[in-house]
Amino acid sequence: MLRNGLEPWHVALAVLVFLLLFGSKKLPDAARGLGKSMRILKSEARAMKEESAAPPVTEAAQATETTPTPTPTGAHQV
Repeated sequence: MLRNGLEPWHVALAVLVFLLLFGSKKLPDAARGLGKSMRILKSEARAMKEESAAPPVTEAAQATETTPTPTPTGAHQV
């Protein structure tokens, strides 16, 4: 009965049900929305992967990067 799982007539039946439920006018919009969601998901997953590969920045390193080093008051800048 469930030898192969998905057979071609299963796919045809699913397409027919989608057409009956959503109509042919809404299917392209739904596919477009699904495509956009997939692109967003892939880009966010890629960004998280790159972020985890980078060495973590500690609070002390952030403080030294953001605060400028003070110059002595009597020194002349050229």
